[in-house]
Amino acid sequence: MLGKVLSIAGSDSGGGAGIQADLKTIQALGGFGMTALTAMTAQNTEGVTAVEGVSPDFVVEQIRVVMDDLGVDAIKVGMLHSAAVINAVADYLESLDNLPPIVVDPVMIAKGGANLLSEDAEDAIMGRLLPKLTTLLTPNIPEAECLVGWKIETFEDREKAGRELLAKGPGAVLMKGGHAEGPVVTDLLVLPEGSLRFEHPRVSSRHTHGTGCTLSSAIATGLAQGLPLDQAVERGLRYVEIAILEAPGYGRGHGPLHHGHTVRDF
Repeated sequence: MLGKVLSIAGSDSGGGAGIQADLKTIQALGGFGMTALTAMTAQNTEGVTAVEGVSPDFVVEQIRVVMDDLGVDAIKVGMLHSAAVINAVADYLESLDNLPPIVVDPVMIAKGGANLLSEDAEDAIMGRLLPKLTTLLTPNIPEAECLVGWKIETFEDREKAGRELLAKGPGAVLMKGGHAEGPVVTDLLVLPEGSLRFEHPRVSSRHTHGTGCTLSSAIATGLAQGLPLDQAVERGLRYVEIAILEAPGYGRGHGPLHHGHTVRDF
């Protein structure tokens, strides 16, 4: 195993997203996954029926003991659920002398449409996570719209939104294109020195549950293994593309991906 990755995120009882997807992804890409559970969800492929949060102190204690003993080469931050948890996690991470790369997936809306983040938590992401702690922010278009406060309709809008988010403090922003229309999906990596496009044919499938969780943990694994950011993003996108193509077809709604496919090399 190469690369120790800590996922700070929520649990998906259906196994397709959240910490469950993160651990599968990290393992498939050759890393070692560890977790700090922030919330439990009752959900399946058809939607989320209940959410139960974990106390901020317990979330931080999970992070502390893992970092103290095992060490962490990269962190993936997913569903943080509440402003109190975000502030507690930010306080702890800011107290550390040496931070590993941190990939923040701003989980706000579940695939089935359920709101997973309160309004004050959105403000806490902008005020606490982005300015100092985020190496890479990975919003999809609806999440980016929530963060910038305006409608994203064109590719030029995506570039503008990415620049606006970059100005908030993260090292880079990956504007994901899966929610846009068209036969080609274009993901845009916005960097201080410019931007990079990643394009691949759109896979027509209802089995896309957990794609954001999966991609962010795949990128974090690449960073933990020493890949440059652009290569970590490129490998992560390819991993997700294949995982959708090889999805097992489970469930009546938005089904899970096939996370185990890349125990093989690309």
